[in-house]
Amino acid sequence: MIKKNENNSGLTYKVDDNPSLPKKILFGLQHIFAAFSGIVVVPLVIAGTLGFDSAMTTALISASILASGIATIVQARGIGKVGSRVACIMGTDFTFVSPAISVGQTLGMAGIVGATILGSFFEIILSYFIKPLMKLFPPIVTGTVVCLIGLTLLPVSIDWAAGGSGAADYGSLRNLSIAMLVMIITLILNRYGKGMLSSASILIGMTIGYLICIPLGMVDFSAIKEASWFSIPKIFQYGVVFDWKAVLAFIPAYFVTTIETVGCLKAIGETSNIEMDEKKVGSGVLADGVGSIIGATVGSFSNTSFSQNVGLISLTKVASKYVAVMAGIILVILGLFPKLAGLINGIPQPVLGGVGIVMFGTVAAAGIKTLSRVKLTDRNLLIIATSIALGLGVTFRPEVISELPEGLQMIFASGISTGTIVALVLNLVLKESKEEILENTEEGIA
Repeated sequence: MIKKNENNSGLTYKVDDNPSLPKKILFGLQHIFAAFSGIVVVPLVIAGTLGFDSAMTTALISASILASGIATIVQARGIGKVGSRVACIMGTDFTFVSPAISVGQTLGMAGIVGATILGSFFEIILSYFIKPLMKLFPPIVTGTVVCLIGLTLLPVSIDWAAGGSGAADYGSLRNLSIAMLVMIITLILNRYGKGMLSSASILIGMTIGYLICIPLGMVDFSAIKEASWFSIPKIFQYGVVFDWKAVLAFIPAYFVTTIETVGCLKAIGETSNIEMDEKKVGSGVLADGVGSIIGATVGSFSNTSFSQNVGLISLTKVASKYVAVMAGIILVILGLFPKLAGLINGIPQPVLGGVGIVMFGTVAAAGIKTLSRVKLTDRNLLIIATSIALGLGVTFRPEVISELPEGLQMIFASGISTGTIVALVLNLVLKESKEEILENTEEGIA
């Protein structure tokens, strides 16, 4: 079977290609499997810390899934000037956990909803000033950011492969064996499979891993049994409290996610073989803000782009925005039918780890590919080295910023945001020498 458009761009499906319905469903499920744990963990952490009961926690999870689906559709399909119209998956983000908890402890869920809505307008305003921000993202910065996205996510995939952080059987032979088996199946299918076998390698690998785990007693079906069949989140069911002091806690988080979204959309552009100009990126950041309003409206949290899904595009060669739209539709369905969501939520951690290692490693490799097109002068090497070192340093040793003021902790809590900010600053501060400028000019002429 000849892969569509592969000879022209290396992609099976380009951004504007529209696969058949069965293929869109399969490819969309892959995106959901990659993002699902991130979508449900954030409401779990916030609800657990604030002491919400099980009924409210379940409602928050369903609302988060529903909001992620709607935001993904808006982002990928586009509505007017809103949405980047690329294969970008949206969802709740850990950046907002700390401000949500701090506001929730005093104002409850109503305060979180109000702060989320007001804070989203800050990001919406920023979306109209993307052009000057984009000038700060030449290939040296973009390549470093994309590389960091992959490298900072790798510890997550390793934790998954070992059984999940804090698991009693963390690092057991059983967990690692399942993760390696899923990884090997995914690699073989992706490299040697033809047609759908290659494009759906992630989904097939995870399905096989899931089925293997069932007789081993590694799949928890309790969440499926306890979940209701159908649930519609109520608009503003927790009420709304607008408090400007609460909004101040959210502003740094929105600023950080804006920077990360710019980097994420640039990464999607790199892997999708399209130019992400300031108009597309600005529309994507605007969709972030709108998605956060949607999340708060249905009783969930802020939404932003998911960087872990970038690796799927590189690995499966499927960059179609229609696949992301289908993923959004499926998420909406899962949000309305909690039992189906519970089925996916029961995927064992080692299964996620097996495909996560490949996906996140692929993102890092895509960043290296971008950097390979950059002239590696002494200046550029310093930018790359320092940015990656600090980004990974914060990722591996998050306690290093524990004594900083809360606002700075929010900004630098993510290795991606830390590395991105360092790369941006160094690119502005470290000027090219006359010899480097002359060398680059001569290469351009040649």
